[in-house]
Amino acid sequence: DERQRAVDAREDFISGRTRDFAVELRMRHEDGSWRNVACHAAAAERGPGGEVTALVGILLDRTEEKHLEEQFRQAQKMEAIGRLAGGIAHDFNNLLTVISNFGEFVLERLDPGSGPHDDMQEVLKAARRAEKLTAQLLAYSRRRPVAPSVLNVNALVGDVDKMLRRLIGDEIEFRTDLAPKLWNVKIDAGGLEQVLVNLAVNARDAMPDGGRLAIETANIEVGDEYVTVKGRDVPAGRYVAISVSDTGIGMDAETKSRLFEPFFTTKEPGKGTGLGLATCYGIVTQAGGFIWVYSEPGHGTTFRVLLPREAAEAEPEREPTQSEKLRGTETLLVVEDEEPVRTLVVRLLSMLGYTILEAAAAAEALQIAESTDAPIHAVVTDIVMPDMNGPQLVQRLSALHPEMKPVYMSGYTRGAIQVDDTIVLVQKPFSPKELARKVREALDARD
Repeated sequence: DERQRAVDAREDFISGRTRDFAVELRMRHEDGSWRNVACHAAAAERGPGGEVTALVGILLDRTEEKHLEEQFRQAQKMEAIGRLAGGIAHDFNNLLTVISNFGEFVLERLDPGSGPHDDMQEVLKAARRAEKLTAQLLAYSRRRPVAPSVLNVNALVGDVDKMLRRLIGDEIEFRTDLAPKLWNVKIDAGGLEQVLVNLAVNARDAMPDGGRLAIETANIEVGDEYVTVKGRDVPAGRYVAISVSDTGIGMDAETKSRLFEPFFTTKEPGKGTGLGLATCYGIVTQAGGFIWVYSEPGHGTTFRVLLPREAAEAEPEREPTQSEKLRGTETLLVVEDEEPVRTLVVRLLSMLGYTILEAAAAAEALQIAESTDAPIHAVVTDIVMPDMNGPQLVQRLSALHPEMKPVYMSGYTRGAIQVDDTIVLVQKPFSPKELARKVREALDARD
């Protein structure tokens, strides 16, 4: 079809039916590669008998331009899907908050070992699985709740070693090659663990008859001449490299080009969601890193992750104290437009001894604040609301009750909702203890 269109356009130009000859063709270069070439003819040279002997014009190599256009379209598509995934996950987190917490209330009233008790446990298990799926959607959209910390990748690989061996099974040989004196990185530990698990599971599925799986770490320095990964230039600097390699079936170029797209999978229906590698991409990118793949059919696959070096020392894990104060007698104003979530928050905080004022919207919250002279010690408010967002509401309320401390709730992360890092933020879905701890954190903070 492409060749015929070019022939027709040439004939129309030669015969005078058209004044322009402009076509775009794919041509094979002498090095064997295919190029996108735009052809523009300006005139026709003719021989003594009037026959056309040549067309005079230009050939313009548009291969790189076409490549950039395709990258831009892909980026737009990924961004649109990311926004959709993040919005769905945010709404679903509201539902999971209600399901999980009210499920726990019911479970406490049932006799252990009874049929209803076991049934409710299954409901809560399903809710926890749904939370993991939501976390994957948020990770892909880069709106996943994260708690970045400085950590050593070798230590994390050691922590998940036994779990990975159980996941991949005895028929696959598993080894690690961890570089000594590995630099630290700053990333959410749970997120990086999820990356390793997803890559290990994919490797296992690519080796149905057994094989070898290896995880390697190394310190590397990137120079100015280094690679471009998925359209992003890797800045010069120091990085920690994590490689996950297998001896499986490998993949072709078309599969590799779509590998990090959400919901793209080569597995059979029911065997995968197509979110695993998209999740890995979101987690690594959110940490300022890069991920790409080397693979050929029949020659296995290697995923490589680059994470920027962090000069700070690894942070010790915080051990929860038994003496944490979670109860209180202060007055709290709860503002949440989703009625099930509001009912849940009011119930949880009332059980802890607080006096609760509740509002379904920002305007109602302002009316309550204006009508009372008694102190309101804290406001617990959703960030995304239809009439006024949480920070705007807090600013209005602070003029009426300067002593009031804000506690925000959201299914999004700080970065996605652009709030100050110093605020107290409760990520949905939350447990009763998480909510109680955040409220006390706000109330006990110094002015």
